[in-house]
Amino acid sequence: MKIKAWLLIMFFIVMVLPIVGAYSLYVWINAYYQDKNVAEFFDKWTELNHVKDVVDNPMLYQKNANLKEVEDLTNEQLAITLYTKSGYVLYSSNPLLTGYVGKERMLNGLYDLQQAYNAFTYKEPVYLKGDLLGIYEIQLIRTDWVKGVEKRSWLVIASTILLFLIIYLTVILLLHRKLNRPLRELMQQMRHFAKGQHVKSKLSVRKDEIGALAKTFEAMQDEIEKTRASLKMEQQQKEMMIASISHDLKTPLTAIQAYAESLQTKGLTEQQEAEYQQVIVTKADRMKHMLEDLMMFTLLQSTNYTLELIAVDGEEFFDMALSDYEPLCEEQGFTLKVCCAVDGLYAVHPKQLQRVIDNLLSNAWRYGEKGTTIGLAAVNAGNNPEWGFDFLKSALTKQEGMYIIVQNHGRGIPQQDIVKLFEPMYQADYARSKAGERGTGLGLNITKQIIEKHGGTVELLSRESIGTAVICWLPPYKGVSE
Repeated sequence: MKIKAWLLIMFFIVMVLPIVGAYSLYVWINAYYQDKNVAEFFDKWTELNHVKDVVDNPMLYQKNANLKEVEDLTNEQLAITLYTKSGYVLYSSNPLLTGYVGKERMLNGLYDLQQAYNAFTYKEPVYLKGDLLGIYEIQLIRTDWVKGVEKRSWLVIASTILLFLIIYLTVILLLHRKLNRPLRELMQQMRHFAKGQHVKSKLSVRKDEIGALAKTFEAMQDEIEKTRASLKMEQQQKEMMIASISHDLKTPLTAIQAYAESLQTKGLTEQQEAEYQQVIVTKADRMKHMLEDLMMFTLLQSTNYTLELIAVDGEEFFDMALSDYEPLCEEQGFTLKVCCAVDGLYAVHPKQLQRVIDNLLSNAWRYGEKGTTIGLAAVNAGNNPEWGFDFLKSALTKQEGMYIIVQNHGRGIPQQDIVKLFEPMYQADYARSKAGERGTGLGLNITKQIIEKHGGTVELLSRESIGTAVICWLPPYKGVSE
């Protein structure tokens, strides 16, 4: 049950139950009093008849009458008063009642056994041969009744207090079980989690707000633990990256230092000097690319970094972006086949998209078999380059946007390595020693991040002993988003 509904029900019970309890006590006491009233009425009436037999004597209302028998009847529970017909008090067991009383008071309630809180009162005239001699008044004090009322009054008060205490303690107990205890347990679990412990909460099985809160806490815990693990992995990757790049920078730096020192010595021919200078430039250029990759990777990791995309004509931009790679491929020992068939508008960051193409072609040169053909294409979705592998064509499933495709022929990549290749610093083992050199291992990860910031996707396909293809898909330009 939801806590809101439970609290409303408890509030209703706390409001209504005391009223019901008090009313039940009232009904019970009232019924008891009614029964006692009937029994007491008949008891008093019997006692009254006995007294009437004495005070109904006309001789008592004469001057100098003997009132000893009347006096003997009076006690703490029985009071008798005798009046003359004029209202004079002949006798009263109440010493404060003397002299005359008003006739209205004296005559009021004749022949009526009147019931008051503390006494029954009865008045009746006394006649002699039709003449009124006087009036007697009998009061039967209700001592037992008053004591019973007081006793039951205290009982009612005690019962009411007890009822309120029971309700109060019950509500406290239920609130403790329903709210306080689970909330304290949840707070304790949060404290344990804050100290780095994994917490499994049993409160999530509850069907109320606390159960929902516990499920939210577990979801938050899982998310934070994933974030912690991700941050830990990123930190490890950064540490490994720094160590790896530092190590990789030593090789070209050592070569630069060695050739620079050699250039300082005499006796080198002009051809040797030119070769040494070329080696220094090549090694420095390699170091520059490594540092640029590291800077680009760090920049893309920042959550505040966004690419400023601009709308370009697809045919014009990609025709220019794919040009001028043939001489470079020939220098690397490859033949390049280019296919460009793009139309429509696309939102791109020209410099970064050019970096993507450079990275993919660099990988194609590094891991392809020399003397083979490298394919480079930019085509609309739905079009396939003629030279594409069979397994490549089946992966081009998009119906809108465009593809950037780079493929090479070579040993291929094992399936277990394909997904890992997009991780920072990961390189397939066979590729590390291919040419005695290795890259930073950041190229594919940088490519993936850049394409995703364009709203696209990257996929790598490979078949061993056939070759590898990388497919980048970009969505069409759909105007300025608000």
